Amino acid sequence: MTVHNKVQAKEVMNQGFIQLEGMQTVRDALEAMKAINAEVVIVNKRDQHDTYGILTLADIAKQVLAKDRSLDRVNIYEVMTKPVISVPPELDVRYCARLFDKFGLSCAPVIEAQEVLGIVGYKELLFRAFSDLD
Repeated sequence: MTVHNKVQAKEVMNQGFIQLEGMQTVRDALEAMKAINAEVVIVNKRDQHDTYGILTLADIAKQVLAKDRSLDRVNIYEVMTKPVISVPPELDVRYCARLFDKFGLSCAPVIEAQEVLGIVGYKELLFRAFSDLD
């Protein structure tokens, strides 16, 4: 990738992601994540005036496993991050990387017109933006 080669978030995003409700249990989230080898869950909005949330494996490890809490007794909304920091589909991947660094993120949903289109993380930014690494 050179300075002249603009790669957008929509070109590298992963469209295989999970969306669950905040009232579901952490066990539900882990089972869904394991089924498709995902590292994040997008938590749905409760209504049109709400915003999306995000649940990562790190959230579960820090707030459930490390604190010896039950997977069946903890709801997603108790350990998720909300509001989620998102990126627009047209954002240059270089700016995505800068955003991740500035706010300590490892991934973000790509959202357009209030709908989640995909997830972009460091893996997508690096491996797909530098596609010549074969």
